[in-house]
Amino acid sequence: MLSKNQSKLITCLRQKKYRVQYQLFAAEGIKIVNELLSSNYELNKLFCTKDCSASFKNYDPQIISEKELSKISNLSSPNKVLGLFKIPKPPKIKEEGLVLALDDINDPGNLGTIIRLSDWFRVSHIVCSKNTVDCYNSKVVQATMGSLARTSITYTDLEIFLKETQLPIYGAVMDGVKVYSSKLQQNAVLVMGNESNGMSKIIESLINTKITIPKFSKSTVTESLNVATATAILLNEFRRR
Repeated sequence: MLSKNQSKLITCLRQKKYRVQYQLFAAEGIKIVNELLSSNYELNKLFCTKDCSASFKNYDPQIISEKELSKISNLSSPNKVLGLFKIPKPPKIKEEGLVLALDDINDPGNLGTIIRLSDWFRVSHIVCSKNTVDCYNSKVVQATMGSLARTSITYTDLEIFLKETQLPIYGAVMDGVKVYSSKLQQNAVLVMGNESNGMSKIIESLINTKITIPKFSKSTVTESLNVATATAILLNEFRRR
């Protein structure tokens, strides 16, 4: 049986203030939970339905019904297992390799996809502005498809970080140099801006090299690319070189 206190705790973790208060976040689904269990994330409590309990027997799971799982799940179709994990201390920023800096990314789906891309393209660290959506937001966690387990993420004052870093700083803007003709260094910072407004003027002023993905369409309707899509193209260019 799932107690009322357990149910209340799990559902309240949908809000950032309670994730901060309890230093816990929830992850759902067999794949994502297994990825986190195999990582350095520390498990707090595991809940699963009876039909998949044997797969998680080493983690002392609490068996709950499908109905109970649906009450605490944040998914439209709950997927057998839900784990509560401890939020780790922010890792020290690695100023080596390719570092991705995010200036006020608001959409959980975008951030989750960017984390997944960072895992794929071996980004050494993601540095987020303090106003970027929380990476432990349940929608972000789901969108990462487990890549959260392998990605170093730190929230900090992005302006201070960019002023102090010794790495060259590239920034994605609309009026930059075409990325296909730019010289891209492998040890660098790539800055991506907000979905609607791009990066702030202060952050943009700290960029060494402004780059852009050229538009081939003659249509005036399409003004820009989705930030996650743009990130994928630019990370591919950095790695392709």
